[in-house]
Amino acid sequence: MSTNRLRVALIGQGFMGKAHSNAYHQAGHFFDLPYELEREVLCGRNEATLGGMAARWGWRETATDWRSVVERPDIDVVDVAVPNHLHAEIALAAAGAGKIVLCEKPLATSVEDARRMADAVRGRPSMVWFNYRRVAAVELTRQLIYDGRLGDPFHYRGLYLQEWGNDPTRPPGWKTDAAQAGSGVLGDILSHSVDLALYLNGPISEVCAMQQTFASGRDVDDATLVLARFANGSIGTLEATRYATGAKNRNSYELHGSRGAVRFSLEDLNRLEFFDATEAKPLQAYRNILVNETRFWKPGHILGYEHTFIAALGEFLLSLHRGELFHPDFDDALRVQLVLEAIAKSGNSRGWQTVELK
Repeated sequence: MSTNRLRVALIGQGFMGKAHSNAYHQAGHFFDLPYELEREVLCGRNEATLGGMAARWGWRETATDWRSVVERPDIDVVDVAVPNHLHAEIALAAAGAGKIVLCEKPLATSVEDARRMADAVRGRPSMVWFNYRRVAAVELTRQLIYDGRLGDPFHYRGLYLQEWGNDPTRPPGWKTDAAQAGSGVLGDILSHSVDLALYLNGPISEVCAMQQTFASGRDVDDATLVLARFANGSIGTLEATRYATGAKNRNSYELHGSRGAVRFSLEDLNRLEFFDATEAKPLQAYRNILVNETRFWKPGHILGYEHTFIAALGEFLLSLHRGELFHPDFDDALRVQLVLEAIAKSGNSRGWQTVELK
């Protein structure tokens, strides 16, 4: 690896491939990066559209064989943005070739694979694209918690609601195929809710879950509901569904503590609602706070979904240069996978399930 440039191979040309490509294109515009990012290879399976995507996002080359790409000596970083069942094989091969490995969530389709992946990169830089950690309102929430503004935690509620499962015009895709996705909403969007819960409220010790499939013939969960006990003594609920009519992409949470509360929704991602229970009773009310990430624009200039990926990549590269541990890394994603596995087991057994520690 050269000291002033990183040559990147992106494996995947779908929706996440586009989001990641934009991050590689934009990160240097907003972060004082210590590296020159070179978009070397875009690898995908659809040759008919691969060249056009590469040209649009500035990738120098295209390839359809990921194995040959990860073995190339001129590649420093391999970014895995393909269907879930391929994550482990590609990431392990890239790690074995000495590459820096980035991977989309969920890390894998099983704890066994996730543990192998985390072991393969331990002690080396890695990143998993739990991009919602980089929403400015989420970062402010974490700061409020660690400043003691919420006090002792009582309740955590996490929701991730989408409606597209109920769209009969939408063609079938890999996300509704257990062989490729491993699960339905559990790995797809509840993984984000679990990661935010762990990030904001700490480890989950026990879960009790219910899962439902609404579409006839489908072999993945369309909805998952979870009761959770946290190690800090609080309790919580987590819910994800593709059948929440009227919800486009509602990733939201609420935290209630002895001194205050917060609530947030991705559908209004520039705002955080904060309730200060230490104020005089007549003044107590939720404050609607405009929260912006000033590394991008001046205060008050709102941000979008794409900025979360740019911020994640920019902070990863700065941590890499400083030799610091970045979060979320593969170990963080393994912790999410352990919770997901406990949820799946609970859904099958219809009982409480202890969350395994690493």
